[in-house]
Amino acid sequence: MSKLSFSGHSPLTKTHKFSIAGIATLGAAALAFTLVPGNSHAEAETISTAPVAFQVPAGKPQIKDVHASVTNQLATADQQAKNAAAKLKAAQDAASAKTKLDAAAKAKAEAAAKVKAEKDRAVKEAASRAAARKPVYANNLDGWIRESLAIMKAKGIPGSYEGLHRNIIRESSGNPMAINNWDINAINGIPSKGLLQVIPPTFAAYHVPGTSWNIYNPVANITAAANYAADKYGSMDNVNSAY
Repeated sequence: MSKLSFSGHSPLTKTHKFSIAGIATLGAAALAFTLVPGNSHAEAETISTAPVAFQVPAGKPQIKDVHASVTNQLATADQQAKNAAAKLKAAQDAASAKTKLDAAAKAKAEAAAKVKAEKDRAVKEAASRAAARKPVYANNLDGWIRESLAIMKAKGIPGSYEGLHRNIIRESSGNPMAINNWDINAINGIPSKGLLQVIPPTFAAYHVPGTSWNIYNPVANITAAANYAADKYGSMDNVNSAY
């Protein structure tokens, strides 16, 4: 240890201490200089090579605690990122599923509409073909008898053209507006009417569905009378007089 003398112009009124610490790669060395003021000189002494122990101030976190905190924060951030990614994927999957469902519903609706359109078209075409096949009957006695026979056949009512024509001529001479105002029915207030001279109660009881409810309608009158004759006599063909 060596001593160095410093000369000064005036004494120091307080004691100053200056400590300088340095840390080397493999160790630490502390250099302490103590300046003690005097009347004419200061004496510097004490150079120590002893290792200096570093102490963490009270209340300050340790290095390992800081590391743990940073690690936890990173883990939390990573988990948050994973959660956000999972939510985004779930939302995308839900949107994709909805899009697929919407597309399927639209396709189903379009298919149903197409089937309905095809069905409606088929019905219209069938109706058109049926209308085209439906015979047009002349608006005269021949046409009325032939139309009545077609209805009677569909309803299972027996009778022939000859039987109907024969009885029509005898009863009304072919006049659909004929009315009997002199027989017992007329006396009783229910005169016979139409081509086959049917009284209103009989017409109502033996009316054939699909025909007019007007007793004077030629086709309705013929088919109702034929229906009554079939019930009472087996067929209009078996009627040869007033019935």
